[in-house]
Amino acid sequence: MRIPILKLQNYLLISIQVDLDDQTAIEFQEDLLSQIYKSGAKGVVIDLTSVDIIDSFIAKVLSDVVTMSDLMGAKVVLTGIQPAVAMTLLELGIHMQEVQTALNLEQGLIKLRQELEG
Repeated sequence: MRIPILKLQNYLLISIQVDLDDQTAIEFQEDLLSQIYKSGAKGVVIDLTSVDIIDSFIAKVLSDVVTMSDLMGAKVVLTGIQPAVAMTLLELGIHMQEVQTALNLEQGLIKLRQELEG
């Protein structure tokens, strides 16, 4: 199942509403990078509110998506990170100190605008 990617002005918005398996995560990575390239998006908000558990592969893909997006000129804000997901990321040694985060999608958009316009 593909994860929908919405375009809003110069931003891409993604709300992950499905269980992430390895194939879905890889497809998401490919789709997002393709959309950044095609649209010239300057920012990406990835909402993880519905994601309550992740494994090491999904965590690595998520980290890679952030890094690859940045290399392509798009800043990423992660929103709605559940406590279990945050703990898993740290336990796996995946540090995202330079990644902006917010509690919800609306705050994520505000933070992205501030980051890009400020």
